[in-house]
Amino acid sequence: MAMANVDKGELMEQVKQQVAVANAQELLTQMTQKCFKKCVNKPGTSLDSSEQKCISMCMDRFMDSWNLISRTYGQRLRREQSKF
Repeated sequence: MAMANVDKGELMEQVKQQVAVANAQELLTQMTQKCFKKCVNKPGTSLDSSEQKCISMCMDRFMDSWNLISRTYGQRLRREQSKF
């Protein structure tokens, strides 16, 4: 019986890791699409300095927003769980 519990625990950990990787990939995809659309008007072989700066700032803002939303959502989940 203990072996089954270990296997379940390992399986749950692997699933959590896969979900975290999928979330990170989705974050990068969304950030790339939004910032590219916002900052690159005429795609070419390279980015000029203003496009580079815009993308950098856009990515920073996107990550700050994502982190704020994640923290707030986590706090809300903890509050909801503590009610039960």
